[in-house]
Amino acid sequence: MVRINKNFQKLQGSYLFSTIAKKVNEYSGKNPDKKIIRLGIGDVTLPLPPSVIKALHTAVDEMSEPQSFRGYAPDRGYGFLREAIIENDFRKRGCEIEADEVFVSDGAKCDCGNIQEIFDTGSTVAVCDPVYPVYVDSNIMAGRGGEFLKEEDRYSDIIYMPCTAENDFSPELPDKVPDLIYLCSPNNPTGSVIKRQDLQRWVDYANEKGSVIIFDAAYEAYIRSDDVPHSIYECKDASKCAIELHSFSKNAGFTGLRLGYAVVPKALIRDGVSLNDLWARRHSTKYNGAPYIVQRAGEAVYSAEGQKEIRSLVDYYMENAAYIKDNLSKAGFSVSGGTDAPYIWLKTPDDMTSWEFFDHLLLTAGVVGTPGSGFGPHGEGYFRLTAFGSRENTKEAVDRIVKVQG
Repeated sequence: MVRINKNFQKLQGSYLFSTIAKKVNEYSGKNPDKKIIRLGIGDVTLPLPPSVIKALHTAVDEMSEPQSFRGYAPDRGYGFLREAIIENDFRKRGCEIEADEVFVSDGAKCDCGNIQEIFDTGSTVAVCDPVYPVYVDSNIMAGRGGEFLKEEDRYSDIIYMPCTAENDFSPELPDKVPDLIYLCSPNNPTGSVIKRQDLQRWVDYANEKGSVIIFDAAYEAYIRSDDVPHSIYECKDASKCAIELHSFSKNAGFTGLRLGYAVVPKALIRDGVSLNDLWARRHSTKYNGAPYIVQRAGEAVYSAEGQKEIRSLVDYYMENAAYIKDNLSKAGFSVSGGTDAPYIWLKTPDDMTSWEFFDHLLLTAGVVGTPGSGFGPHGEGYFRLTAFGSRENTKEAVDRIVKVQG
């Protein structure tokens, strides 16, 4: 008789964004004439940069000719893209990363969900709280995390590192030493960042304790502050303890193309084994590579024109973030984020729960955000808005929120 993986049954309810979609669809069905503005899911709205479009067309034409047709991609990705990555994302920042330490994929979400496969199921896991749900859910699926404690809204064996207003929404070193530490800077959902000296403290801690940091740098393009690293490898000896994940989705608008990469340094050894070798084996066994045309599009992002274009995209969204943050602050909301990240993290008014405020905004303003409780216990009482909408919709959404709360 077939037996299922019962770890899936430990997952609590629907995935956060599926629940949001269900509520919005029900509301739309009852109010078909009501314009809904979505500032919940972090999906981009601006079109792909011209240099990327040009690269896509050229690559498609190449695929039509026998002499330039490409089949399966190399396991780690094409050399032209990996060289562009290490030159622009690492060497220019003084990070010594080599091409065979870069693994091209179809996005950071898949990588952060899959990377845990190379670690023993008994490994202990530490996450920020609140946190991107994939970090927790993928480990629960693998058998880590223990049982769900409903009264505490947490899993018994996950180490939660509270990120609150009192610590500026930045995680502190845990009392119990974890095997795996998930860090995200700039952070999703709070929009907070880990400053250089603090990140170095995490690196030193991981090297001392033998932990591995899984560092999600999906939003590094939005960093404005000089004292915030774009890569964990800007810290001394980080290559001995850290895996870094990157995405082309939010900086270059690739949410519909799907492209990302993971960096697993060869210096990262645990239990006497190279994690680079382990990930290479897993990667080549379960993945056939990102499409050639998409990797050429990724290469175009690093061209001089491409870099100029994506800076324009990022600036556009950060101007949205500033509008949201400034105007909600003036309206009396307690707001953070939005300075080095495209997310605004606000405290719900009038002691509302996160889902009560979600329903309130949807029903009274037609605005969709993300309840903070969906990101973990310490997200309760908070709400996330994204800056990825159009300028027109962003301004209208903020004006609606201010009006109904006024």
